Amino acid sequence: MKYVKYFSQFLFVILCFVIFKILGPKISSNLGGTLFEKIGPLFRPKKLIHSNIKKAIPSIDNKNLEIVTKSMWNSYGRTFAEYVFISEFRKGKLNSKIKIEGQEILDEINKMNKQVVFVSGHLSNFELMAMCLEKGGISLSAIYRPLNNFFLNQIMERIRKKYICKYQIKKGIGGIKNLIKLKKKNFSTALMIDQRVSEGILSKLFEKPALTTTIPAQLVKKFNIPVVPVYIERIKDIEFKIVINNPIIFSEDATIQKITDDLNLVLEKLILKKPEQWIWTHNRWK
Repeated sequence: MKYVKYFSQFLFVILCFVIFKILGPKISSNLGGTLFEKIGPLFRPKKLIHSNIKKAIPSIDNKNLEIVTKSMWNSYGRTFAEYVFISEFRKGKLNSKIKIEGQEILDEINKMNKQVVFVSGHLSNFELMAMCLEKGGISLSAIYRPLNNFFLNQIMERIRKKYICKYQIKKGIGGIKNLIKLKKKNFSTALMIDQRVSEGILSKLFEKPALTTTIPAQLVKKFNIPVVPVYIERIKDIEFKIVINNPIIFSEDATIQKITDDLNLVLEKLILKKPEQWIWTHNRWK
């Protein structure tokens, strides 16, 4: 039964991608947003989403709660549609649609041949962040979680390796071994720190304990390297702004817990800049 479900999803995605390719990036982004506004609520209960939003913004009223929820689905759908055009964002006519603030920080990392840990969350079209870092000359590996749907995962891995970041590191023991090998070759690492992970530690996110990855903290401790938070925001339609923040340098005596807690505080600030562009559908506080 699982295979039938996954294959049906695969066929639906392929059909959407064909239609999107015909329609072009801007129309497809708008269509994807509208589509997800309609079908998204069928797959994730509004009660869970509203509960998550209220944890972060306790004072939010019902009207704005609905606005954030609807806008989140729209952002999610736009990102889905834009996968078809990742190559154009990388090297084609959509390249100019991405503005970068903090380019001088990347230039300094390149100039000094530094190794850092880039962290962010699933904000807006989050895939564009690693793409721009690698395109900007950073020797980069990106940690990812494979999709449950193995049919779709093959497509996503192909897109990511070809157009987003060549060195994709799968979460897990085998992936960590590859990550360490690349770190020894002076590669920086990029990862999302907003996903719930079974192997993480409890760290407060919006004042509530949430299982959080310790990979950034472990890399800081092992290689004595700074953490660079990265933020992306959709400005309008298919126009984006990526902000490279100043490196965070932790003291040698900072613990794994302390580093993880501090990075969750950074994540909170990134999310609250545009809460409607973060994915609220996952139960981070389960």
